Amino acid sequence: MKRLALTLAFLVCVCFGASRLYAETAGGWVKHPANPVLGGDLGVCFDVTLLKEGDTYKMWFSWRTKESIGYTESRDGVKWSQPRVVLAPDPDCGWQIRVNRASVLKKDGLYYMWHTGQTKDRSFIGLATSADGIEWKRVKSEPVLVSDEAWEKGSAMCPHVLWNDEKKVFQMWYSAGEQNEPNAIGYAESVDGVEWKKFAANPIFAADKNSAWEQHKVTACQVFPWKGDYLMFYIGFENEQLARIGIARSKDGVTGWERLAANPIIGPDKGTWDASACYKPFAMYDEEADRWILWYNGRNGGVEQIGVVTHDGEDLGFSTGE
Repeated sequence: MKRLALTLAFLVCVCFGASRLYAETAGGWVKHPANPVLGGDLGVCFDVTLLKEGDTYKMWFSWRTKESIGYTESRDGVKWSQPRVVLAPDPDCGWQIRVNRASVLKKDGLYYMWHTGQTKDRSFIGLATSADGIEWKRVKSEPVLVSDEAWEKGSAMCPHVLWNDEKKVFQMWYSAGEQNEPNAIGYAESVDGVEWKKFAANPIFAADKNSAWEQHKVTACQVFPWKGDYLMFYIGFENEQLARIGIARSKDGVTGWERLAANPIIGPDKGTWDASACYKPFAMYDEEADRWILWYNGRNGGVEQIGVVTHDGEDLGFSTGE
């Protein structure tokens, strides 16, 4: 009888999806009890990018309710100030009917924001700059990166950009593919942040068809150097509606990606604010507290809000000596 029950349980998992096999967190990550930390009366909030300056976290987030990019500040990464719109749509240009999914960095005292501009059926990447991170001016009326390769299928979005001081180039990891959810991740470089050269072997990171939790698509990554490698936090899709968060690493940030064995590290929690899917990670390591803090947007039905997870210690669980 016990064996029959186990067999039936296995068949239920197979028939109704592998999602039942994954925990809501893994690899030492813990969801914050105050989640969600941004959303509620603000409406749909998603896809964040952050900087920490002094003791202040600065967050730019996609504010779907206003079809714009919002800005807010926090001292602890949990309690946030009342946000304001800092980059609104530019319907006159024809490709920014709504704006979202930004990446912000600060270089030589100037803030750069690469952002996604969208029409009904296409997405593009544009650039704006700012002296204070609040008042932004678009660099040009045209996109700085467009989908023009077969794998990109008409939409390029979700940029994440770093400045590589050794190579003297901006590095961009971006997602491309279908408009609803892009399919894979590409890479490009630029000396000025405006003119980009795409990597010849794009996409550099695609879905692992042998891994149920990310068999459908991978998108919306954050990449940065860490302990001699590059870390990538990314979204993996089991199907178009079900997403979780994973980590990978690479020696050069472009090739030879190794997934974390504990993936996925963050997934939906039934009956809560992120019950349907977990999207767009952005992580920082707090050396003083010796912990990682990661923001992501969770979805329950049609509502997305922003939450936090933490991880004590800097070791994320990759094997050593390889």
